[in-house]
Amino acid sequence: MPPALVLYAIPFFLLLLSLEAWLSAREQRSLYDTKDTWSSLALGVGNVLSGFLTKALIFGLFTLLYRYRLFDLSATHWWFWPLLFLADDFSYYWFHRSAHNVNWFWASHVVHHSSQRYNLAAALRQTWTGNLTGTFLFWAWMPLAGFAPVWILLMQQVSLIYQFWIHTELVQRLPRPLEFLLNTPSHHRVHHGSDLKYLDKNHGGILIIWDRLFGTFQPEEERPTYGLTRNIGSFHPVVVALKTWGDLLRQVVRARNWQERMSYLFGAPGWSPDGSTLTTRQLRAQSGMLDPGHEMLNNVNVPKNEGHGGVRTK
Repeated sequence: MPPALVLYAIPFFLLLLSLEAWLSAREQRSLYDTKDTWSSLALGVGNVLSGFLTKALIFGLFTLLYRYRLFDLSATHWWFWPLLFLADDFSYYWFHRSAHNVNWFWASHVVHHSSQRYNLAAALRQTWTGNLTGTFLFWAWMPLAGFAPVWILLMQQVSLIYQFWIHTELVQRLPRPLEFLLNTPSHHRVHHGSDLKYLDKNHGGILIIWDRLFGTFQPEEERPTYGLTRNIGSFHPVVVALKTWGDLLRQVVRARNWQERMSYLFGAPGWSPDGSTLTTRQLRAQSGMLDPGHEMLNNVNVPKNEGHGGVRTK
């Protein structure tokens, strides 16, 4: 197993969080809410605890796959590290994009988007069930390609640590070259917006170039409305962590046939057999907006409590 970089980073996370909260109070920005912050911290602790077991199992699976590797990629070569970085970030992009477009993954990822505040505490608001849904499979090709599991899990932690600082409204825009290449606070604020034009945009981890390449990039224009299109309505960490799973289970149980059950599980958030709730793609079409990869976007917002497909974000 790689060193637990995230655990070592926790004191720095809390220090920066406290500094941001102090600056928010000094400038009367109201970036923090006490109940919301404690909820985020509790969800972060739960994520760390659940990760102790699941990360070990993932490491074991990747070690097994590594035995059947196609190439021997040695960490002693200089080119190994940029290649590892790009491979991890590419995998993260497709995991993250799928987490917004497949209900099975969304039921876990929704936790991270459930805060109506955008601050460093929200960065710690993480799922308890993500690894159990098989999201690690988006990285399973890497040990087969020849990346040792220890380096894969290490780079995942580097990506997670990087993404902490971009959860802030105190940093506006970086110099243009950095905004073009990197996932920045501005780009990630868009990702956390529940406005229709911002839904399912900017999925990159460290780099934003994947979104530019695959048609999911959206620049920040007006200030986003943070949270979900239909908010959970509770600060209790257990409710936040599991409510969407309960909603999904009820939909599956009430489905009329297996086709509907599979569509609820693996279709896009908001899918319904009768059109009573709509997916992001359907909402955009209804509003005269085009899907990712197209250029025409109208300034249309979805009120925070008029969601689609149960609880969902962007």
